[in-house]
Amino acid sequence: MVILFRLLLIIALFVLAYSAFKYLFHPRRKLEQAHERKQYFFYDDNKDVRKNFLITYKGVMFEGEKYLGTTEQSFEIISIYVWAKQPDQLTGLNKEDFQFISDDIHLRYPNAKVEWKSPIKELLRK
Repeated sequence: MVILFRLLLIIALFVLAYSAFKYLFHPRRKLEQAHERKQYFFYDDNKDVRKNFLITYKGVMFEGEKYLGTTEQSFEIISIYVWAKQPDQLTGLNKEDFQFISDDIHLRYPNAKVEWKSPIKELLRK
């Protein structure tokens, strides 16, 4: 009976350690941490086209919607729409900030056309 209890205790410790490890190194937690610290972080599951990606930059959370299409050679992401989750937090950002984000998106999806939704679209037109 004591051996069974020890075995269950060891299994419970392994499960607890595994859960803590997964929590500490999960990209979603890193995104939230970067958002709180007002740092840049790009969170994306590039294997799943249907999942939107998230970007945090200077304390503003952006979401990007990917659309699959055809290129000369294959099926790839050809169109991306990006918007701020809370547009009231855009204070202080300028065109260079949005260009930085667009350039980083183009590094990950070189064939994609990045389009911004309002109110960012209006700022970039000027």
